[in-house]
Amino acid sequence: MEKSLTLAWILVLCTAMAVAPCRGYYSDAKPYVPVPKKVTHLHFFMHDTISGKHPSAVVVAHPNITTASNDTFGFVVVIDDPLTVGPDVNSKLIGNAQGLWVSTGRDVACLTVYIDFGFMEGEFNGSSISVFSRNTIEETERELAVVGGRGKFRMAQGYAHLKTYYANFTTGDAIVEYKVTVIH
Repeated sequence: MEKSLTLAWILVLCTAMAVAPCRGYYSDAKPYVPVPKKVTHLHFFMHDTISGKHPSAVVVAHPNITTASNDTFGFVVVIDDPLTVGPDVNSKLIGNAQGLWVSTGRDVACLTVYIDFGFMEGEFNGSSISVFSRNTIEETERELAVVGGRGKFRMAQGYAHLKTYYANFTTGDAIVEYKVTVIH
């Protein structure tokens, strides 16, 4: 009985001491007040170049197996791809796409991508949108999820509609057209 009473007192005292330090903690932060959401439509081309002397995409890891049905399954590629207003790589540069993609399809050419599209021109200079989604690259048209952003795109959500403009499956080079709807 005495052990139970002692244990009960210890629990009461520990509980009282745990609550005491919280009494003086107050935040100066103002409560979040949602602002009306804005919808922005973006259109640009991403140039993903693995071949040549100055690639914008580099394989940084590959699987150490020889039995995969797809010899690119498991590849990890880091990118710093230019974004342009047109499909020609020499058209006006508006930003870059930095991130990575992983070949995650064993039987189908599929990538899981995390890319941050940073803009350095016009109204959205210094802002970016983040995409994290599955990209089934054998399909000519597909959709990726916009999961965030920074700057003018802070707390963004939305989707990116992709269309392959050019692809060379031998070299891995591609030009992809992006039509993005961003809610921010």
